[in-house]
Amino acid sequence: MNKRFALKLIATCAIAASATSGFAQDVIKIANIVELSGAGATAGTNFKNGVELAVQEINAAGGILGKKIQTTTADTQSNPGVAKGLTQKAIDDNVFAIFGPVFSGSIMVSMAESRRAEVPNFTGGEAASITEQGNPYVFRTSFTQSTAMPKVARYITDVARLKSIAVIYVNNDFGKGGLDAIKKALANSQTKVISEISTESGQIDFSAAVLRAKQANPDGIFAYSNEDESARLLRELKKQGWTKPVIGETTLTGQKVIDLAGDSANGAIAHVGLTVDAPIPVVRAFKAKFEQAYKYTSDHNGMKGYSGIYVLKAAIEKAGKLDRKAVAVAMKGLKVNTDKYPGALMYTEFDNKGDLDRMSFIVQVKNGKQEVIDMVPPLNAATRDVKPAAASAAAVKPAAAPAAAKK
Repeated sequence: MNKRFALKLIATCAIAASATSGFAQDVIKIANIVELSGAGATAGTNFKNGVELAVQEINAAGGILGKKIQTTTADTQSNPGVAKGLTQKAIDDNVFAIFGPVFSGSIMVSMAESRRAEVPNFTGGEAASITEQGNPYVFRTSFTQSTAMPKVARYITDVARLKSIAVIYVNNDFGKGGLDAIKKALANSQTKVISEISTESGQIDFSAAVLRAKQANPDGIFAYSNEDESARLLRELKKQGWTKPVIGETTLTGQKVIDLAGDSANGAIAHVGLTVDAPIPVVRAFKAKFEQAYKYTSDHNGMKGYSGIYVLKAAIEKAGKLDRKAVAVAMKGLKVNTDKYPGALMYTEFDNKGDLDRMSFIVQVKNGKQEVIDMVPPLNAATRDVKPAAASAAAVKPAAAPAAAKK
């Protein structure tokens, strides 16, 4: 019995030692768990490509703390259950960090596993509820709906001056969170939500949804769905002769949406956290590199994956060691500027929940392309006084813009 107990004790100690010393290895293992098929294929593929482009650049420059990054990629099939299983497998493989899933419904399920294993998990999901559960290991590479919706609400009320809107949204965690957030953001404004129209993920026919919106007779539509469905909605709106404003968020005017919707996308307006058409040198440089590598134009998801890797690099270097807990702590209150980390694309601050704040944009689709028509300062009190019109260093680092006027 004593010999058997001793053998078990040795085995247990060996496993523990492996778990704690695994990052003395020569590589930093990152699992890319994303939607490569199903409804999220567009978002997941762009995110993955952005991650891999950043990893190639960082490895070519010597890695992080002298260690190269090694990535593996797995397809969630846009299924939360699959995402959870893949996250468990990545944890078993002793990865240092996980990137993805992108869809809010999947990360809501899978992040419980990365939290339990204390593995930093970066997501492009935007549902406000992702970071409202007190998970110290989940971090966004995109705006939360709680940050984005006040910005687009101000545009709807103060610029577009719409007195009423119909909201057409997708009936999942992402869509329902967006509906709640835009209603909250507009609650004390002059714009009233007079119709809420639910649609389904993967929906093909939007004729009934558009007809309901027309019957409500709002001054405009706020559209909030996934990329493929947004394109179908825009085509149906044009088919039914809709001529009033169509306003949305990032997923309404992405390049994939424009490609799928064709002329029907022209005129659509959206608040976007990231766009390759931003008049910022490092963003334009990213656009060129991505196009050279993948032979197409990145959407916001590619930018999320790419900038997220550089944020991880900044957090590791702030922690000064390859320790997952220390990196999670370093993410709280992290400030990343493009003087040191150009791959972050814009000056970015993280709060204690894992949410980020940075400059953003209002875009309109014109002649089949996004065009930036306004720049929106961060909500954070520490950076909101930076005037965005310069569209240069001020967009990425407030301290680097002495010529910018105060608002």
